[in-house]
Amino acid sequence: MTLKLQVSHVFKSYNGEHILKDCSYTFDHLATYVLMGPNGCGKSTFMRICALIEEPDRGEITYLSGGVSLQKDIALRRRITLVLPRIGVFNTSVFKNVAYGLQVRGLPRDAIRNKVVEALDMVGLGHKKNQNALTLSSGETQRLGIARAMVIEPEILFLDEPTASIDRKNSEIIEEIIQRMKKDGRSAVVITTHDMTQAERLADVLMVMDEGKIKENLRRVSGAP
Repeated sequence: MTLKLQVSHVFKSYNGEHILKDCSYTFDHLATYVLMGPNGCGKSTFMRICALIEEPDRGEITYLSGGVSLQKDIALRRRITLVLPRIGVFNTSVFKNVAYGLQVRGLPRDAIRNKVVEALDMVGLGHKKNQNALTLSSGETQRLGIARAMVIEPEILFLDEPTASIDRKNSEIIEEIIQRMKKDGRSAVVITTHDMTQAERLADVLMVMDEGKIKENLRRVSGAP
């Protein structure tokens, strides 16, 4: 993994309520990390802080490449991506929704087309590329969000409850997508869930959060780094 992420003694509160309390962890392998814990334990807050969307009250988020600490600028933010449980979509085609991130990076048209087609095929939406994204089901919309993240080829991909509130068929498809990403080995993937059986299916490294801290880190025997 090119990027290494260090979370050091992070605290976060909202309206006087302590969400993260001295939370530390280091992601240093090209692996699939699954963060478990009950609702309200701080998983989503942890993910947003790791993805540089929010700042901690105290503590430090450090990204390193080759042992050198990186500035938290647009160049770094383009190397990491967070997909939320409910994603926003543009009122245009599925294809254009996925292409947007590449267009703002200035990629040539042919390269954009090839990358978008590949990403949509991977999430099973290639046949809907010309359909308006607002007409997709909730499960299809979640898969669109994953395609939109994958197409920019992030080095660390954060998926916050990627199968929450969607039907079983789409949940299974998303799990298959994550398994294929593991085999490709292009990105480190960090997933939150409260589903133990899903965690066991997907995790190389299983993390448990409770009361605002990561309290356990269990590495799987097979496939774990």
